[in-house]
Amino acid sequence: QVQLVESGGRLVQAGGSLKLSCVASGFSISKYHMGWFRQAPGKEREFVASITWSAEIIYYSDSVKGRFTISRDNAKRTVFLQMNSLKPEDTAIYYCAADDRPMSPRDSEIRADYWGQGTQVTVSS
Repeated sequence: QVQLVESGGRLVQAGGSLKLSCVASGFSISKYHMGWFRQAPGKEREFVASITWSAEIIYYSDSVKGRFTISRDNAKRTVFLQMNSLKPEDTAIYYCAADDRPMSPRDSEIRADYWGQGTQVTVSS
């Protein structure tokens, strides 16, 4: 059974930091490109960051570039999203995703083979 389980989301004050984790099971994460997406209330899901299976190529959305860092540990089947200098506009449900094709902020549509259930990040002002 394929699963992506996110954790680490919580309420944090603006300017604070959080580290999200996503643990994969049921498939070989080392063969998949991984990404983080988010969806705020009343808005469409949007790309946040992605990392290829080898970690050679990393993309960030313009809104998080310089503040967020994506990384992966294939041996632990885990992908991370370190979020620093958080802003109220970062408030959203954050989803982990896996795809056999690289994910990019320039993709015309949001797509992935597998999705997690999401973890809530709330940034207070």
